[in-house]
Amino acid sequence: MILDEFRLDGRVAIVTGSSTGLGQGMSIALAEAGADVVGVDYVPSKETASIIEAQGCKYLEIVANLLTIEPIQSILDKTISAFGRVDILINNAGTIRREDAIKFNEKDWDEVMDLNVKTVFFFSQAVARKYIEQGTGGKIINIASMLSFQGGIRVPSYTASKSAVMGLTRLLANEWAKYHINVNAIAPGYMATNNTAELRADRERSAEILSRIPAGRWGTPEDVKGAAVFLASPASNYVNGYTIAVDGGWLAR
Repeated sequence: MILDEFRLDGRVAIVTGSSTGLGQGMSIALAEAGADVVGVDYVPSKETASIIEAQGCKYLEIVANLLTIEPIQSILDKTISAFGRVDILINNAGTIRREDAIKFNEKDWDEVMDLNVKTVFFFSQAVARKYIEQGTGGKIINIASMLSFQGGIRVPSYTASKSAVMGLTRLLANEWAKYHINVNAIAPGYMATNNTAELRADRERSAEILSRIPAGRWGTPEDVKGAAVFLASPASNYVNGYTIAVDGGWLAR
């Protein structure tokens, strides 16, 4: 039955940025489909843990700062120690800095690029090596953006990073498909999360954005759950290197 192809029973997922927003929503979605979840964030994710554990799935909380790649191996080691395997990685953790390009500084450039690109690559590499060692294949889901497709304004490092995420997704899919590793991405549209708090507080800019979204509203973490489960599940076994936009029709406008 086709619905069985979307089940994740017995699988183990690592989700970065799991404490709130899209990361929390995707963590809960994977658990609803049957997966145990390792949630990684720079702050505790107690709410995410309580929701997932109430559903009967296991949740391992790991507090780590992914602005550097140093914690990656430790996170993977703790995952294998707790669950014996890993099957899914969602590279969701990310950050943004807003400033006119003419004034943008090196610190804000480096911090965004380190978390949004460097960590994504090296976390994917570490998990892919484990998939190959296990002989199981696996799923890697990167979180891209509307600014993987467009330039945006006042977010130069974010735009550069999310364009890089789309490119890396394609490259890694090309190299790793032979190991039965599927690498894909989700490009959320304008979502009501911490990253867009400043935009939503700006009445003029918020109205401008909403006028461009055919669905007529900001997205929510609930809106990305289906795409996350699809890309994490056997239902997407022949989907490689693709970025799915979950944007309320933004790109179609």
